[in-house]
Amino acid sequence: MPVFKNRAQRFDDMVLEALEPIEERWGDELTELDLAVDMVPEIEQTDPDATSWPPEVVEDLGVPLAQLVPAGVDRRGMPTRARIVLYRRPLEARSRDGIDLVDLLHEVLVEQIACYLGVEPDSLEAGGN
Repeated sequence: MPVFKNRAQRFDDMVLEALEPIEERWGDELTELDLAVDMVPEIEQTDPDATSWPPEVVEDLGVPLAQLVPAGVDRRGMPTRARIVLYRRPLEARSRDGIDLVDLLHEVLVEQIACYLGVEPDSLEAGGN
């Protein structure tokens, strides 16, 4: 009997597919980085007159698609790991189909991982470690 996957599970599978080529080259540098998916962004732009988001937010037409949350300390004083949060609904809304979504996810992950590693996105795509 085939296993039915809901929309969120299919999205998670696409995230893993988009991440795979990056992990193949950069896996050792990503061991301290987590990946999360939220349905929609819950972040606010600190300056309402700003025309763009800070570098740790990937946006399209003013809507955040992903955010790099740096390592730090949570409200209870416990250390947290750095993580990339992908926003499923805005990403799905900007893609035509599953193939387009995987390409968009890969592009967003490249930008976010490059920000995390402190390198240019082109160097992340071009080379290995």
